Amino acid sequence: MSTPKSQIKQTVEQMLGPYLEDNGFELVDVEYVKEGSNWFLRIFVDKEGGIDIDDCGAISEYFSQKLDENDPIPEAYFLEVSSPGAERPLKKAADVAKAVGKDVYVTVYEPIQGLKEFEGRLLSFENEELLISAGKKEHVVPYAKVASARLAIIF
Repeated sequence: MSTPKSQIKQTVEQMLGPYLEDNGFELVDVEYVKEGSNWFLRIFVDKEGGIDIDDCGAISEYFSQKLDENDPIPEAYFLEVSSPGAERPLKKAADVAKAVGKDVYVTVYEPIQGLKEFEGRLLSFENEELLISAGKKEHVVPYAKVASARLAIIF
């Protein structure tokens, strides 16, 4: 019987949190997914100025030791530590606040003015609302209706 994904995510956050914080890293996301016949535990980490391969290696080494002591996952899996990438997910309100002035891609649970997707510059995030400039239009998107959000590279 496998452990629920949400419990694994929470346990990983608790195990890694203090180390990451002490070393200036931010835990962006944790994924525990099955691809084909293999399970993957993916940890996405960032820091001011970006993360490099040496950072990923150090975090992976530390976390591997922690997992050897107390592994919360019963099945075999592959551990991957990486940067969230240029189109980093915006998982928390604090992530959205940091993205003001940057290009974003946002999907919503139900249409707003007939639209379910918004891509453009995040002008502000105030009073639980995102103000997104897309072309010549501005859209107000209530944070409670956001299904997913990420940074975007717009050409």
